[in-house]
Amino acid sequence: MLLARCIHNPIMFTVTSEIYGENNYQTTRDDGKVVSKFRFIYPEETRLARITTDKDGDLEVPRPRRGVIELEHSEATELRLVGLQVWRGALLLADYLFSKKDEFSGKTLMELGAGVGLTSIAAGIHNTGKIYCTDVDLGCILKLIRGNVERNSKLLSGKISVLEFDFLAPKESQSQELLEAIDNSDIVLAADVIYCDTLTDAFVSVVDNLLDRGRQTGRPKTIYMALEKRYVFTLEDCDSVAPMYEYLIRQTINKPWNMEHLPLDFPQYFEYDRCKQLVLIKITSR
Repeated sequence: MLLARCIHNPIMFTVTSEIYGENNYQTTRDDGKVVSKFRFIYPEETRLARITTDKDGDLEVPRPRRGVIELEHSEATELRLVGLQVWRGALLLADYLFSKKDEFSGKTLMELGAGVGLTSIAAGIHNTGKIYCTDVDLGCILKLIRGNVERNSKLLSGKISVLEFDFLAPKESQSQELLEAIDNSDIVLAADVIYCDTLTDAFVSVVDNLLDRGRQTGRPKTIYMALEKRYVFTLEDCDSVAPMYEYLIRQTINKPWNMEHLPLDFPQYFEYDRCKQLVLIKITSR
């Protein structure tokens, strides 16, 4: 099953994220801007909720507290600008962060290929530490992220800094500010960041560099990568395959990494279809 929908026109192919048709995100369109509301339920507090009774003496069951992340985004883009849309992997990773809010509290986080910033904003709701939200600045995406962070500032407990991080640029060209952010980070996040072999190779090199710097500085990194297996039917295989996922596995099989596929049995806090093609991988140095 092909999970991304392509629309053909005489000039280019454009791609539309499948999530827009799965839920009502109360999308508004005004003056060329598209803004959607991504609803979530706050995790239950670790402390016991206070039990109360109504006037008849019956127990009152506390209702879950709800919230909304509002994001400006695109509804359809050419392939190289897919970061301007919202994809399922970002919502899966946001769920995982909510489920680990106590474990990650106070940690410094860095998100790679952050897109419109959903996962970083979700991280900032509970994490009081520093969060670095990074992407390559195509389509003015860094300005868009900064606007989305400001739009949701009242939700945030931590501080989010937006930096450029281009996977394809040589590491010698990385700014001092970015290098300091890398060295200060404990947890690295990446959601739906690969969609071609070239980008996958670049991402693998970035992970190599991050893990190496973690060893050198004595501040090891743990990387969480969410992606969706996107299946296509090929005559060569006479079967439906997930080429990008399979290429990633081939390119990393001999790396000195621990790659653990995590079970997706943690609670779902955001509204989306948590389909069986979603994958969450934890990467650390051996």
